[in-house]
Amino acid sequence: MPSRRVLLAVSDDVPIFEVAIPCEVFGRPRLDIMNPWYELRVCARVPGRTRTGAGFVAGTTYGLGEVAKARKTDTLIVPACADVLESSPPDLVDAVRKAHARGARIVSLCTGAFVLAEAGLLDGRRATVHWLYADILAKRYPKVSVDPSVLYVDDGDVLTSAGVAAGLDLCLHLVRLDFGARIANVLARRLVISPHRPGGQAQYLQTPLPKTDDEGLAPLLHWTLRHLDRPLTIADLAKRQHLTPRTLIRHFRAATGMPPLKWLLAQRVQKACSLLESTRETPARIAELCGLGGEANLRHHFARIMGVPPTEYRRTFERASA
Repeated sequence: MPSRRVLLAVSDDVPIFEVAIPCEVFGRPRLDIMNPWYELRVCARVPGRTRTGAGFVAGTTYGLGEVAKARKTDTLIVPACADVLESSPPDLVDAVRKAHARGARIVSLCTGAFVLAEAGLLDGRRATVHWLYADILAKRYPKVSVDPSVLYVDDGDVLTSAGVAAGLDLCLHLVRLDFGARIANVLARRLVISPHRPGGQAQYLQTPLPKTDDEGLAPLLHWTLRHLDRPLTIADLAKRQHLTPRTLIRHFRAATGMPPLKWLLAQRVQKACSLLESTRETPARIAELCGLGGEANLRHHFARIMGVPPTEYRRTFERASA
């Protein structure tokens, strides 16, 4: 099987962090995780030496012609713009439009969404960008449904992310789509980050096991994750931890930022995500394995937390595998 190609379109004065993210995720050989891994091609408006916003100079032999000839199996990433108040470079916009017409998956990091919007790829779509620039994007491109409350938006063939670190969340999501949750989780551990960040996001982002200084609570959290199929209550958890329910709630809030039952529900939905991605179990059986009772309960909580029904979530990963 050939490597999946990732094309990174860069211009002079591009912010270096948004360039570094895809280079780290897709550009480093990780054959011990997945073989073949990705093949990253950095494509400059003018092949040769490209200056970043931090003053560093990078060299590449690929130009925008490589972007315009993107294959259906390629992913094109457009990092942040040097200045959103300036017009997007017409040659870059044209190359991105041609790549999309050829079937490539198009991704923007932070204000790279302005290039996608200028190319018309976000018309009639939901998209996101750094919250500082959401109003500018919405006013300049009124056909775009701008959602500044999420870390990223997956609209199938076009994906957009919010600012700075959210680009890393989206790149991990791409790995998860291409190779599955297990590989993405392994990569997340290599990068020393959480596979899923909690926040205002709705699609495909789940609440991870928190990093906590409360060493006394950590064993309970791990035990709970191994027994999600049980009908656990606050009283059950408090008894196991030899605490009163009120004290347990206080410890949970300090360690996870949320009450025990809310955290527990998030973990049940996260386990459901993993089972939907990696097994052919029925929704009813998944609900049972995750301690969510029945299929109707699974659909209700899954759609509320993930933003999509379980069946649609599974189809997304089936399409990616195909």
